[in-house]
Amino acid sequence: MPVSRLLLAPVLFLLLLSLPALAAELRGEVVGISDGDTLTLLTPDKRQVRVRLAEIDAPESRQPWGSRAQQALSALVFRQAVRVTVQDTDRYGRSVGTVWVGRLNANAEMIRQGQAWVYRQYLRDRSLLALEEEAKQVKRGLWALPEAERVPPWQWRRQGQSSQPAPAPLPRASATSGAANFSCGGKRLCREMSSCAEARFHLQQCGLSRLDGDRDGVPCESLCR
Repeated sequence: MPVSRLLLAPVLFLLLLSLPALAAELRGEVVGISDGDTLTLLTPDKRQVRVRLAEIDAPESRQPWGSRAQQALSALVFRQAVRVTVQDTDRYGRSVGTVWVGRLNANAEMIRQGQAWVYRQYLRDRSLLALEEEAKQVKRGLWALPEAERVPPWQWRRQGQSSQPAPAPLPRASATSGAANFSCGGKRLCREMSSCAEARFHLQQCGLSRLDGDRDGVPCESLCR
C-alpha cells in the first residue's frame, strides 16, 4: 500500500469515530414546556423533538412544587435558541441530554435553583451533587418545603401517585395541524382561549400554570367542564 494511503487510513478512522458525536447534537427553539425536566424543541427543519433533561428529575406535575419547576424551566429556555448534547433516547422516544442556552447549562441551573433533584440513577456529572447540596443548605426552591412534601419524583412514581387519571392528551402544535395550530406567548388568560384544547396546550406545553388555579390538572374549567 502506498505511504499516502497508510497515512490517510488513521485519519479516516478518526473521522468515522467522530460521526456519532457530531450527530448527537440538536439545535432549535424551545416551543413547549411539559414539566420541570421536559421540553419540546422546534428544529431548523421544522421537526418537533421532545427533550428530557439528563441527570435531573423535577417534581411531577401533581407533586408539591411541580408547577413552579415547570415555570422555572420555562423562564430559562422558553422561546430561546438552545443546543442539546444528546446522551440517549428514553423508552418514551425522548432525546435525553444537556440543554445549553448560550453558555448556560440549563440542567445544572435547575439543580442550582432548587427546582429539581439530581437523578442519581443516571448521574454522570458529579458536580451536580455539590449544586444540590448548596441549594439544600440555603433552602432554595423546593428545599424550602416541609420535609414531608419533599418526596423525590422517582419515589413518588414508585408509590403510584402519578397513576391518577391524567388530563386529556394535548393536540400537537404544528404549522399544518388546523384547529390545533396553537402557539405559546400570545395569550395569558382563560378569557383569551378559544377552546379547552387551546387552554390545555397553554397549560401543559407553555407552562402557563395560572390557567389551573386549583392545581387539579384541568385548566379554564369554564371551557373544560
